[in-house]
Amino acid sequence: MQSQDVAPRPAPGSGSAADPVVDVEQAEAALVEHYPRLVRIAYLVLPPGLGRGRRVLTAHALTQRALPRGRTATPVIPAQSAGREGDPGYAFVRLQVVRTALEAGLPLRRRAWPRRSQLPPLLPQVWGLRLFPRSGGADELALDQRLSAMSGPARAACVLRGLEKLPDGDVRELLTAAGVTDVDAALEEAAGTEDRYALLDSPEFDPCSLQARPTDLMRRRQHMKAALAAAAAVAVCGALLGMPGDGWGPDGAAAPPYAQNPAAQAALNPALLLKVPAAAWESSARTDFSVWPARGDLTGDNALLRRALAVWARPGESVQVSATPGTPSGGPSGPPQLLYAGTVDNARVVLLHDGLRIVRYAEPRDGTQGAALDFARVDSADRAGSSAVVLGRADGNIRYLTAPWVTKAAERDLLKPGAGAMDLTLTKGATAPMAGPAQSGACTSWNVLQLTDATGTRLLTDLGELVPARLTTGRPGSVKDASGAEALRAWAPYACSLGAMRSSGVREVNAWAYASQSLPDASGSADWVCTRAETWQGGGERVLAQFHAPGSTYGAVAAKAQNVPACGAKDPQVLAGVLWKSGTGSWYLLAAGSRGTSSISATGGVTGSAQGRLLAVRTRQGAQAELKGVLEDGRTVGGLR
Repeated sequence: MQSQDVAPRPAPGSGSAADPVVDVEQAEAALVEHYPRLVRIAYLVLPPGLGRGRRVLTAHALTQRALPRGRTATPVIPAQSAGREGDPGYAFVRLQVVRTALEAGLPLRRRAWPRRSQLPPLLPQVWGLRLFPRSGGADELALDQRLSAMSGPARAACVLRGLEKLPDGDVRELLTAAGVTDVDAALEEAAGTEDRYALLDSPEFDPCSLQARPTDLMRRRQHMKAALAAAAAVAVCGALLGMPGDGWGPDGAAAPPYAQNPAAQAALNPALLLKVPAAAWESSARTDFSVWPARGDLTGDNALLRRALAVWARPGESVQVSATPGTPSGGPSGPPQLLYAGTVDNARVVLLHDGLRIVRYAEPRDGTQGAALDFARVDSADRAGSSAVVLGRADGNIRYLTAPWVTKAAERDLLKPGAGAMDLTLTKGATAPMAGPAQSGACTSWNVLQLTDATGTRLLTDLGELVPARLTTGRPGSVKDASGAEALRAWAPYACSLGAMRSSGVREVNAWAYASQSLPDASGSADWVCTRAETWQGGGERVLAQFHAPGSTYGAVAAKAQNVPACGAKDPQVLAGVLWKSGTGSWYLLAAGSRGTSSISATGGVTGSAQGRLLAVRTRQGAQAELKGVLEDGRTVGGLR
């Protein structure tokens, strides 16, 4: 066969947009089902000069390498619509087998790397045996001699006509796709064998039904002795190199970090990702991330999902990794759940859930290098805590993916409780972009996400993490969502204080108006509010005691603390004080305790005491005092700090 009979292989993905799309699973199913036929095609198209034994092994190797690396398009599929001839997976695999079998017959060229199909197969291999098909009769021998005299394209045409029963039009298309430049010559050369097509099904040409005979026994014995000597030398060198070490390595008997084991492979296999049915949440006893369905326009893009899983397990130097406090950033322990895979603005985004964490993988849509990997802890999430996840941020705007039970989404400004909410379009659970809260500078607005489902309405605020924080109001232990008009008015003066809680793994923020105090100059009453941020990790809680004087737009932070039980469900007691200047220019120490406080006293730079839970003592600017409160049960509490 002349080298110019077969053109170079077309570039991958060169098929037209109308060509059938084939993924790895579909091609594998076709290959397994029709494996004997595909191997027979390869065996018949391969050049007879290879010898029967090598042709057998090469035919098996070419067939097993015919699977695509990802989703691909097959430009050749016969006109029939039923059976294997209408299966795009079979059409693709057959085309690959014919193409590589033709390439195997090309002569090796100088100054050019050989193609893989032109080299002896590494696998499969059978040591110590020679394998070849069973011998046929005189008719089969005559057909084999006739095929041997043909060129590779002519043999392929004969096989496609006689074994596959394809019309000349389909044969012409398939050979063209396989790289044959002169199809007409191949069809003309294959003419005249029509009366022998039935013999192509003979055991003479079946590389799956084989006979075995031993190879040269003496030569094999010599090769075995040489191999044993080489192995012994390598073992001695390895032992000498390992002697200066300290015995066990730091990981003991553990496997290397990237060892191929079943659990690690399963966790990185996109085909094993858990995809929950769309209506699972309606009948499940659980209402959290575990019943979210897989959404997005790229849930079937195995290449994207494989990259997301691989980067999760082994993030490279170009990957930007972030994790909320207390969130482990290691790889998945098993196949995670797919929540979303799709295009968001200028990125391709994948959201995954492994029961403990939400993981967001994002890569540039234009194919440039680099990716982002974000982790957020979400264990023990309830219905409210699993209402939404951030899909992406761009130009100060945020897109959310909402829970399947969310029926309506809106945007509102927490600083303007009287203003209405602006509806957000929901497209398969994804919201339209909304403006995020103020990041820096003057706090003139604080936009929050308002979600509605069958149980009611709740507010969520972005604090720079994957999962927005839930906003509530009320006494610790009996809080409720900040959704009504009264709750919105209660939150308005303290919305900007949420900026102090960014990037700390906040799960929920509660605002509790624990006291109201009449001012000494009779100018009205001031409110004392305690805002407490609970975290997903169960530690690092942040507490702010805030003082809101009448006529002020914002509350003033009077005291703050971290990792304290104050103002929480376990100990809903709080005491705080502030220096306040009256309208006449006089300075006062004002202090307030929560319900159950029987008396308050001040020492240090200011001295005074009062029965009950309110204290007002005249003082000077810059004075400092120590506060002490006595509860009705006799316990004492100190001022929040």
